[in-house]
Amino acid sequence: MDTQRLSTPGAGSVLVVDDDPRIRDLLSDFLKTHGFHVRTAVGAAAMDRVLAEEPGIEVVILDVMMPGEDGLSVCRRLADRNGPAIIMHSAMGEETDRVVGLELGADAYLAKPCSPRELLAQVRAVLRRQREPALSRSPSHAPYTFEGWRLDPISRSLTAPDQVVIPLANREFMLLKTFLDQPQVVLSREQLAEAMQGTGDADGRSIDVQISRVRRKLGDGSESLIRTFRKAGYMFMPKVVRG
Repeated sequence: MDTQRLSTPGAGSVLVVDDDPRIRDLLSDFLKTHGFHVRTAVGAAAMDRVLAEEPGIEVVILDVMMPGEDGLSVCRRLADRNGPAIIMHSAMGEETDRVVGLELGADAYLAKPCSPRELLAQVRAVLRRQREPALSRSPSHAPYTFEGWRLDPISRSLTAPDQVVIPLANREFMLLKTFLDQPQVVLSREQLAEAMQGTGDADGRSIDVQISRVRRKLGDGSESLIRTFRKAGYMFMPKVVRG
């Protein structure tokens, strides 16, 4: 298991989880040359050990088809506990496979084979999204409140009216924040996809998937918070207060 430290301070910390040693070595070596601290794991159990040893891991690059616990199951539990960002990297590259991965909480889904440079771009994009809210607590980073809910853009925590904290995957946070920035305005799928650029597969279908996930987190089964306007898009209905 790789333990090389960062060669460029602040570049990022990545864990590559894949049972194919050629892919692990290829991605690990490439990311190291671009300044990243990289750990590797052959499967879910080894991944858990690395995450326990290094809670500072920011991004997990995750294969789907692995012996033991598969990547989709791993993705679900990492997303449910608000763990590191997840980039799925799989030979299963059909649209259905991508949608399932994104619905389970992946931040991006890349089909094998993909170029290391494309993967590098996704890793950097994920890290930018994670770090940007923590840069400052200016007025633009004040919490949002609506219908008893509270979203803190610094910690990315969503607190329900009963004070239970609801974990959000990165894409869910970005989508909800986009709605809260423009409440009571119909936003088309194209506008939402544009706001989600850099989050991987930000097309109309994946937007629908993410909206379904956000609705479930909000308990919005009746669609009273996020309303669908046929052929037009979606509107966030409640009044939103900042601060």
